[in-house]
Order: sequence, then C-alpha cells, then structure tokens
Amino acid sequence: ARVGKGTGALGEMDDSSKEALMEEAPPRYTESPRLPCIPHELKSLLLLVALLVVALVVVNVTFLLLGLHLSESHAETVLRMSIQGPDGEGTPQQLAMSKKERTGTFAVRDGLNASATVVYDYSRLLVGYRSWRQRACYITRVDKDNFPGLDAVTESFQRRQEEEEVGDKAAPLADRSVLGTTINILCSAVPVFWA
Repeated sequence: ARVGKGTGALGEMDDSSKEALMEEAPPRYTESPRLPCIPHELKSLLLLVALLVVALVVVNVTFLLLGLHLSESHAETVLRMSIQGPDGEGTPQQLAMSKKERTGTFAVRDGLNASATVVYDYSRLLVGYRSWRQRACYITRVDKDNFPGLDAVTESFQRRQEEEEVGDKAAPLADRSVLGTTINILCSAVPVFWA
C-alpha cells in the first residue's frame, strides 16, 4: 500500500509539499502608477513653449551666422580701404600674398587703359614690374630695411619703361636664376631688364 507514496501516483500527494505550498501566500500584483491626465489646454501650452524655444534657437543661430558674415565683409572692406589709400581716393589695388614664396603681388594701372603687375619678393629683396602693354619686365634690388612704396615703385618703373621706348636699349638679363618663382612666372615670355 505504501508503494506509490511520493512517487507521483495518481490521486496521491505528499503531505509535506501541501503544507509548504499553503504557508506561502500568492504574490500580489499591483497596478503600476499612472501619470495623471494632462488637460488639453496644458498640452497645447507645452507644445507652444517647445515651439517657441526652437524658434529662439533658430533665430539666435541665424543672427550669429549673419554677424560672422558681416564681420568678414567688414574685414575685406578695411583691407580694400587700406590698399586704396587713407583718404579713399584713387583706384583700389588688388593684392595677392604668398607666405611660402614670401611675395606680394599687386595689380596697378599703367596708363589710361592698361594694367601692370608689381611683385615684391621679400626673400630675394627684389621688386619686379611687368606692363601688359609692353613686352618687357623690369626688376630692381631693394634694401631690406627700406622697401619703397607701391606708388614710388610704379612711378620709377614707368619712367624706366619710357626711357626704354625713347632709345636707351639695355641688354636683357641672361641669368634668370636670381629671380624668384613668382617673378620668373610673371616674366617668363618677355625679356627682363634691370631698372
């Protein structure tokens, strides 16, 4: 009669396991707390505040970018004004600088309807001049402590160019190795004369 006890035979169950199950209470499941219902007016107000914050951020970023653009334009204007002259008269000069070559290149007027290019080569202490109405380049050496101004250089080279036209023919420079890269490129297709 005792053969099936505890072995799981049908209709019979161990009394000790019944007691263990009875002592433990079943777990209690509670509802998770819910957020209180937000009224429709409050939802609309929160949405309006969020949109207002986004709009303020967009406006601030726009003004910052506009300010950056205006400051760049102002810096360019100051550069143009300083090249044009302190009194604002004369034609504005165009300038290109090369840190690597240590040169400054200016486009200047040469007569009524012509232009010329002046190159300051600070590493070789040379100034070069090329008029686009004449097929010649002129160079001169300068003192490292006393670089002449653009107007003085232009006037000097134009005077030298007029002397050349009158008949003072000098021999062109044979050895172009004394010239820097920028002046060599500027004067590559024309003879070079010392001024």
